Amino acid sequence: MLAKRLPTILPPMTLHEALETTKIHSVAGKLADNAGLVAHRPFRSPHHTISDVALVGGGTNPQPGEISLAHNGVLFLDELPEFKRTVLEVMRQPLEDRKVNISRAKFSVDYPASFMLVASMNPCPCGYFNHPEKACVCGQGIVQKYLSKISGPLLDRIDIHIEVTPVSFDELSSRKRSNEKSDIVRERVQKAREIQSARYGGKQGVYSNAQMPSNQVKEVCQISEAGTQLLKTAMQKLNLSARAYDRILKVSRTIADLAGTEEIKIEHLAEAIQYRSLDRENWAG
Repeated sequence: MLAKRLPTILPPMTLHEALETTKIHSVAGKLADNAGLVAHRPFRSPHHTISDVALVGGGTNPQPGEISLAHNGVLFLDELPEFKRTVLEVMRQPLEDRKVNISRAKFSVDYPASFMLVASMNPCPCGYFNHPEKACVCGQGIVQKYLSKISGPLLDRIDIHIEVTPVSFDELSSRKRSNEKSDIVRERVQKAREIQSARYGGKQGVYSNAQMPSNQVKEVCQISEAGTQLLKTAMQKLNLSARAYDRILKVSRTIADLAGTEEIKIEHLAEAIQYRSLDRENWAG
């Protein structure tokens, strides 16, 4: 449900993004007759039985896969550990380069694949690991084996890991819940995206913090001495990689943009570090 709501808070597509998205859907034969530009950001949710060719693209006459059809939109993978290992591993390069290269004997073709990956998974096969009320019935080592279906390098490329705890019936049925409407969230997101567009205005292909090249991270994501010490402690305790270091800085920069502040404060950095839950030692027992 959360993943399906995500496109409603994303900023509207620019003309350039709409043209790119329409071209891809046209090549894949996904456009209806006499259809105009694709005006809404794509939301693709393939089944976990999908093949690597269907996900990345290919065939005798190379066609765009799901990751290219999700270009400028959202790719949602439900029950991530249920996908075949080979299918998930082929996403490594597109997640890094934001494009996929399909080579054949006589030619090769590049398809854009700048998508937002959203994935969900249970904490264990029974679904009750770390549950506040119900006990997990999985045997010793089962939880770790289940989580190990997702490789470390792939998890490393995912910016935010959040553990969603169960919500009680009383909280769900309460009339006093304060709900923030999508329109309000979207306004905040749009303001942050405008800040980022102005920041990267002179750089081709860079429109947001996520697309920022690594050599620009130190310049754009400057943190205080206290922030540096906090990040150093987190790196040592969580044994984070250099890629995770860059991604924490990018996420903290985005949190600061959403808050409307020019500098990355220590609370923004702490929040970004908290979003690396699967990096925590002994998280899976």
